[in-house]
Amino acid sequence: MDMSRARARDRGGRERLVVIGGDAAGMSAASQARRLRGRDELEIVAFERGHFASFSACGIPYWVGGDVAGRDELIARTPEEHRARDIDLRMRTEVTEIDVAAGRVRARDLDSGAESWTSYDKLVIATGARPVRPDMPGADAPGVHGVQTLDDGEALLGSLARARGSRAVVVGAGYIGVEMAEALIKRGYEVTVVNRGKEPMSTLDPDMGRLVHRAMTGLGITMVDDAEVTKVLTGDDGRVRAVATEDAEYPADVVVLGIGVHPETTLARAAGLPLGPHGGLLTDRAMRVRGHENIWAGGDCVEVLDLVSGLYRYVPLGTHANKHGQVIGTNAGGGYATFPGVVGTAVSKVCDLEIARTGLREKDARRVGLRYEAVTVESTSRAGYYPGASPMTVKMLAEHRTGRLLGVQIVGREGAAKRVDVAAVALTAGMTVEQMTSLDLGYAPPFSPVWDPVLVAARKATAKVRATAT
Repeated sequence: MDMSRARARDRGGRERLVVIGGDAAGMSAASQARRLRGRDELEIVAFERGHFASFSACGIPYWVGGDVAGRDELIARTPEEHRARDIDLRMRTEVTEIDVAAGRVRARDLDSGAESWTSYDKLVIATGARPVRPDMPGADAPGVHGVQTLDDGEALLGSLARARGSRAVVVGAGYIGVEMAEALIKRGYEVTVVNRGKEPMSTLDPDMGRLVHRAMTGLGITMVDDAEVTKVLTGDDGRVRAVATEDAEYPADVVVLGIGVHPETTLARAAGLPLGPHGGLLTDRAMRVRGHENIWAGGDCVEVLDLVSGLYRYVPLGTHANKHGQVIGTNAGGGYATFPGVVGTAVSKVCDLEIARTGLREKDARRVGLRYEAVTVESTSRAGYYPGASPMTVKMLAEHRTGRLLGVQIVGREGAAKRVDVAAVALTAGMTVEQMTSLDLGYAPPFSPVWDPVLVAARKATAKVRATAT
């Protein structure tokens, strides 16, 4: 603290907030801190190694698929707009070292190669995540793409434009893999999805993943489950021509990697900052890095508390990153805010099939030693007699004896996915399935049956809890 005050005194009494990472968490933190404290009190310097700041990576599949008109639609705020708010955002500048003892960071200009140190009084680490790239022959061949940044999206679109055929292989069947399969189908490609699991969407229980599998196959997507890509095969021109598993080869003019991400904590690890079992930074509820009063971290580089299981987990989502940034910026700006944790809510879609989950899967509950009852119900998105009613499957987990809601998964057509928000609120509030049956939800035939599908599942779960408690 003495060193911090001395540095601030050297800058005319102004504190300096340094932010590593110019996307959701980092720039939300910088913007919120600026709202609370003016330039005369707080200098803000932010480093971003890429070409873009404050962009939506979640929107890249929809840009590739043509639902979003262009790249700029995914940019929430340009570097010039941040600078106009007195945030010194330095693009194409990578932080290479954090010196915690001296309160400074070393950064390198990626275009000129010049390096310099910048001192800080307060530090925000928002380094995000790095995509999993398999260590196998051909993984870096032209035509093989990740989809983590806007640069990645542009590269993929360029590759699609140059491709001499229309066959695409997507490696991985999680959120990114499923969404990219849809994007490529919309672009007229023959799509094969190679998935290590027995069913797509491992964030769901296998029985619910099976519904996704059936729908993807019905869209003309070739599903290769329980298989792992071992190498990428290239042609005489060096470009990808196929991917190989142990048992077969699948022709490809383009390959998209959707295997997942890891927290990018290389800097934090080298600086001796505390990391959790998943490799993410550990913070308190104020998003301060544990044991460090003036260092905060947020976004895809941190682990978060699961409010249902009580354990820390890694959940890289833009919704969390923006909330982390608001909390960090409030605290760094002299206010007070906390981030209590998550219940693990996520939604996705593949064409007209909507997929949603929140809370624990069956294997999550077993892992933490919870006994549970599971029920599955079939219902419709609207009153059965109303035009456009479509089928919906809801799976619900409740704790044995207590009836506490543990998790909900939903697969269906229009109007299915956002119903998971009711369950997310119930989980956050610690409600039982019996309490849920009395929720006063909106009803009209165009929107729901008289008994909403989530409440039908809650009634069935309540009956099962009662039956097994006797």
